[in-house]
Amino acid sequence: MDDTAPQQSSGELSEEEKLAAEWGAATEGGGESEAAARVLSQNEIDSLLGFDAGGGAGGQENSGIMALINSALVNYERLPMLEVVFDRLVRMMSTSLRNFTSDNVEVSLDQITSVRFGDYLNSIPLPAMLTVFKAEEWDNSGLMTIDSAMIYSIVDVLLGGRRGTAAMRIEGRPYTTIERNLVERLVRVVLADMSAAFDPLSPVTFRFDRLETNPRFATIARPANAAVLAKLRIDMEDRGGRIEILIPYATLEPIRELLLQMFMGEKFGRDSIWETHLGNELLMTDMKMQAVLDEVSLPLIEVMNWQPGSRLMLNVKADDLIALRAGEVTLFQGRMGSLNGHIAVKVEEVTLRDKKDM
Repeated sequence: MDDTAPQQSSGELSEEEKLAAEWGAATEGGGESEAAARVLSQNEIDSLLGFDAGGGAGGQENSGIMALINSALVNYERLPMLEVVFDRLVRMMSTSLRNFTSDNVEVSLDQITSVRFGDYLNSIPLPAMLTVFKAEEWDNSGLMTIDSAMIYSIVDVLLGGRRGTAAMRIEGRPYTTIERNLVERLVRVVLADMSAAFDPLSPVTFRFDRLETNPRFATIARPANAAVLAKLRIDMEDRGGRIEILIPYATLEPIRELLLQMFMGEKFGRDSIWETHLGNELLMTDMKMQAVLDEVSLPLIEVMNWQPGSRLMLNVKADDLIALRAGEVTLFQGRMGSLNGHIAVKVEEVTLRDKKDM
């Protein structure tokens, strides 16, 4: 018994020492060296910053640092009526551009997004034409971009180019006067349709201001300001291009309450028929009124000492104005008199006014 006990205890101690040595090596030496040698891969860096695998800002802008950067932007989905307005614009443009070009034109809405104005100017592929237009009733501006493919397509169609052949594109040269005039005619057609698209919501006139080819000369807002960007795709058989409409949120601010509606003419739960009926019934309601000659403030002990036959002196004359009250509200003031043997009050002043009349 004496020989086996020390062997068991010595075996247990050696096992504990072994575990302690392994734990110490893992926590002190190995852990620090592994942490020091840890290097993030490119995919992990892109995931942290919120970029896609290609290294650019893609559709995954709701994660990482990009989510923090874009958190200040207002999402267009908070203005539901914008989508209704742009859908109406697409239908109207399909008809007007067919009449304008005498060709089969299909207009489609690609997407509606929220962007910063400065980021959008930097992302415009050149060459392109930028149109600055004014919203006269809203006293602000907007921007319309026509890409080079759309420019050469509309020039080719309006000047009688053959169908079924792609438009010839000559890059690296400034646009001619004829090209600018034809694009301006196209822009005026689109602006007229935009005005008609907004008419059911709020009457507005979009007026052509100027045509620019340099984005720096088309600055209508501060770079950090948020704006709504609508991308339209226009197809004319084998030709076509894109038109992008950018409207700053400051421009839409006068009709922001209307854009918050879920559908056209929404009253947020109000029932106009019931309101009219309730108003008519209230006008037919009986109301009790009191003619108050005067008011006197007295100590409570004096009031408690009143007896039948006690007299209360009022500080009022026969020709002074008296108050006509309904509850605690004074509606009118008039003079007391008599009519056909009855005490009467002739109304001389209206003291209760509607807030609209104040």
